[in-house]
Amino acid sequence: MNNIYTLNVAGCVRELPLCEVSDHIDVAAFIMFGDVELTEKVAQELMKKCPEHDILLSAEAKGIPLVYEMARIGCRDYVVARKGIKTYMKDYIGVEVKSITTAQVQRLYLSGDRVEKLRGKRVLIIDDVISTGESLKALEELAEKAGANVVGKAAVLAEGEAADRDDIIFLEKLPLFYK
Repeated sequence: MNNIYTLNVAGCVRELPLCEVSDHIDVAAFIMFGDVELTEKVAQELMKKCPEHDILLSAEAKGIPLVYEMARIGCRDYVVARKGIKTYMKDYIGVEVKSITTAQVQRLYLSGDRVEKLRGKRVLIIDDVISTGESLKALEELAEKAGANVVGKAAVLAEGEAADRDDIIFLEKLPLFYK
């Protein structure tokens, strides 16, 4: 079996290594960290497909380059849900999340000032890859707890069955690799 998947998204071709997530499934590892060209191009293409919004919301950490670039060329504002509580975070809220690429259950947090920043706003949730949808669900729950109105959910890639969803915006499908 070939251990590489060739992805073509937003005019960028990338070779993605296959990584085992279970005894039966491998995923193509899509990492935007350090790939400025890819981040810029996918952000531009996603912005063309997304509804009007006031602010962007993403989870730490892989979505950060994308949410930054989308905010830079669009609404100029974003919030990142943190995976841990920092000393400066007061009056925080949190939710649990179990993603396909993480071995254990995690939590995502928003500090009180981030909650206030989201309250009453039209929020566009951003992620790099949507697979099981658990990260999106957690971000949507955080946005709702903050009193925000989620107007859309977008990612660069929809992996596996996520590509069949009609409630998400994405640029390309990413297959799962069954053994």
